[in-house]
Amino acid sequence: MTRRKRRRWGILPAESKDSLGAANRDAGVESPGAAASLIQDDSAPLAPEPKVFKELLVNYEPHESRLAILEAGQLVEFYIEHDDEDQSAGNIYKGKVENVLPGMRAAFVNLGLEKNGFLYVDDAHAEERDHKKSRPIQDVLKVGQDIVVQIVKESIGSKGARVTTNISLPGRYLVLTPYSETVGVSRRIESERERERLRSIAEKIRPKGMGLIVRTVAESASQKALIRDLTYLRRMWTRIKHKARVVRSPALLHREASLIARTIRDHLDESVDRFVIDDEQAYYRAKEIAETISPTLKGRIELDNGVVPLFELRGVEAELDRAVKRRVWLKCGGYLVIDETEALTVIDVNTGKNVGSIDLSDTVLATNKEAAIEIARQLRLRDISGIVIVDFIDMENEADQTDVLKTFQRALRHDRTRVTVLGLTRLGLLEMTRKKVRESLLNQLTRVCPQCEGRGHVLSEEVIARRLRQRIIERLKESGVEALLLEANPAVASHLIGPGGTNLKELERNTGRAVYVRGNDECAMEDIHFIKVGTREEVERLGIPVHEGQVLDVVVQERHASNAKDGIARLEGYVLDIEDAGDRIGEVVHVEVIRALRTFSTARIIPDKENGSDQHGGHEVNQDVKRDTVPLTDEKSYSHMLPPAGPDV
Repeated sequence: MTRRKRRRWGILPAESKDSLGAANRDAGVESPGAAASLIQDDSAPLAPEPKVFKELLVNYEPHESRLAILEAGQLVEFYIEHDDEDQSAGNIYKGKVENVLPGMRAAFVNLGLEKNGFLYVDDAHAEERDHKKSRPIQDVLKVGQDIVVQIVKESIGSKGARVTTNISLPGRYLVLTPYSETVGVSRRIESERERERLRSIAEKIRPKGMGLIVRTVAESASQKALIRDLTYLRRMWTRIKHKARVVRSPALLHREASLIARTIRDHLDESVDRFVIDDEQAYYRAKEIAETISPTLKGRIELDNGVVPLFELRGVEAELDRAVKRRVWLKCGGYLVIDETEALTVIDVNTGKNVGSIDLSDTVLATNKEAAIEIARQLRLRDISGIVIVDFIDMENEADQTDVLKTFQRALRHDRTRVTVLGLTRLGLLEMTRKKVRESLLNQLTRVCPQCEGRGHVLSEEVIARRLRQRIIERLKESGVEALLLEANPAVASHLIGPGGTNLKELERNTGRAVYVRGNDECAMEDIHFIKVGTREEVERLGIPVHEGQVLDVVVQERHASNAKDGIARLEGYVLDIEDAGDRIGEVVHVEVIRALRTFSTARIIPDKENGSDQHGGHEVNQDVKRDTVPLTDEKSYSHMLPPAGPDV
């Protein structure tokens, strides 16, 4: 469906009341006061959403563990941990300052890792944050100075990990901040009475000179439980300080908890219905940790030892495959296009197949609302962070615009990562940011394409064929031989041959040599393999693997591209056009070669005689043809290698 002409969504001036920001803050989502907002009413806070069935699934493989979080059977978050990773967010190091960069107001810290940590001046001395103007970095840090830092953002791409001196140690109910005296309560705890109770307890038990943050899971927790958690964190900090005094920099002082321990600490709460682990040793370890951290929830941990792998059984593997694709289909028939770049992520909403049977504006509204919910899920699942721009389908009705943004806001409530909604640009694009902690799922599960080097585009077959043609000419000039047999990707090979063999004839005319071209699926688009150089007779024996009158048993692989009545088989990349075999795809047929050319041969089906004999006194079963046959599910086609009507080649 064609996109509608863009109109500006109605926006409030910057000085208008930011009721969206207030609602977002209630939902645990930040929105700056200066951001433009569509929501102008003072409606009540969003009602709690109905309880959904929530599961934690942990898969253990050699040297790797994975966590999948499912809500109502749908994958919403995914984490992966490798045994050899040392740069997990939360690790604490004793580092050594290697470079101080006044112009960048930052320093590089040697952590003993492959890349140095990057320390901003505002992260180098937490006590300066309350001042309007922080001190210059050169007054805070010196080259060669030892410093205790914590990773807050993992190394991504060419950038080293971002670190801070403002250490924080998370427990089950509390986060201990040894270098800050601030007391805070999670914004996700909405009851003011409960917030005040927890704040009062935190102020009472807070160690002198330190700060505490009360986590969401602490809601309704007793003072005794908070004190027990704080005692554990203080012991941890004592061990870290002692190790920092006795070891030489750079050194790891504290490793963030393992995936299984983090899962229990950060995710296992009353909202979780099942916690399934597919490894027996990890299962018993989880039981032990839960006994200490959350004994009342220990019974929800289960062991899965089924024959079918856990992630495959629950559809996680299939969902991960979809999570790295650009296009995300919506149930209504619309779709999202998600493009992650170095600078930002752009999400485009399209109506797609959803033409609707109602008013156009209602169709657009329904698509946008479904898209808003799916975008919130994709942000969590793909761990997309940094700047995010969302291009919803244009809406003229301001009430519809408000409805979509409220739907989006409600869906973002499930996101544990800090999200800041900035409002709408003058072009009607929704701006937002999501805190960056680690690489996105796309970067964790994929690598840059070696062919296009991450551009998302490769050279066309015509351009590649033109370049390879020059390589062929150079090779023929160097060797001085009569003939050459080469293999190329089928799509490129068809362009080397040309319609009716015209390109191949032109190449032979320019070089005075015979050239035989064969398609090979295993060849990369830009590769060419020289199989044989020699006399014309030697090369022809390899280049034309059949002869007129030869009888073969072959498998029909596909229809002819331009003549649907015919079928196609192949022998080591050499094309066999079988007359009237278009309806026999996948069948083994008994054929006779009636014409053998350099780029393809033509064959006809002959009836089998009793005991496998025929008018030629028997037939030959060509095992090479069967062995080289493409499976029926293979989407690659060799039909285009057959020259259309024209001179024989």
